[in-house]
Amino acid sequence: MDLFINQLINGLNTGSIYALVAVGYTMVYGIIRLINFAHGEVMMFGAYFAFIFAYMLPFELPFVAIIIVTMAFAALMGMLIERVAYKRLRTAPRISALITAIGMSLFLQNLALLIFGATPYVMKPLISTEPVVLFGFSIARLTILTIGLSIFFMIILTLFVRKTKQGKAMRAVSQDKEAAVLMGINVNTTISLTFAVGSALGALGGIFYAMAYTNVESTLGVLPGLKAFIAAVFGGIGNIQGAMLGGYLIGLIETFVKAYISSKWVDAIVFGLLILMLLFKPSGLLGKNTKEKV
Repeated sequence: MDLFINQLINGLNTGSIYALVAVGYTMVYGIIRLINFAHGEVMMFGAYFAFIFAYMLPFELPFVAIIIVTMAFAALMGMLIERVAYKRLRTAPRISALITAIGMSLFLQNLALLIFGATPYVMKPLISTEPVVLFGFSIARLTILTIGLSIFFMIILTLFVRKTKQGKAMRAVSQDKEAAVLMGINVNTTISLTFAVGSALGALGGIFYAMAYTNVESTLGVLPGLKAFIAAVFGGIGNIQGAMLGGYLIGLIETFVKAYISSKWVDAIVFGLLILMLLFKPSGLLGKNTKEKV
């Protein structure tokens, strides 16, 4: 029983990271129907930003400040990527935007390799490593912080999308861009804000991922970014709550497979479940089947 609870906590920890990154995928897709494959690289740069602010400045920043500054830089990076790579392709065929997204992903990987080199940086936990005992179980502080902050930001994002003027503008643009323009909504600003929010959350996931695995390198965002994309599809791409649910489910499945079957089967089972989901429920767990105008 103790093993099961420990693995459940580990699964929620991993799932929290996937959920943070998956939200970025699903927000961008919901607005402009684009799979932003460069999102994993934004996660990677978020880890690099945090490393720089934690270890390379002449003064010490508190952990909260590192998170805030990193998310701010990642938000600016996301807006820049949208402006440079995607803005001119909004009316282009989707295959053009998809190829551009893959090209941007490879460009950012090689840019990080050029700037930071091929040697991985060691990212030590930026908070105390002493465990906390809750209900008789010893849980790492980093795990508690990862799960807690991810849930906190998910709640904030949900409230932002549902209650604020900018959030309502996002929903309007997602449903019908032309009608949103007629209602006086600035579509360019709304899309830029979507990239900014998604990139900031992806960078937060990158920080926690780097601290959990202690390495920061140019390929850091490839596999977790891909699994976060699977999580977004699993939950229903374009649906924020679906991305959250998908992230936690993928994290739990991955952890329990490692614990009770074999770590060699993790990727095969995760991708196999994705195939089954696409076969039997293509819209995802919380997604809705929609008709597309042609």
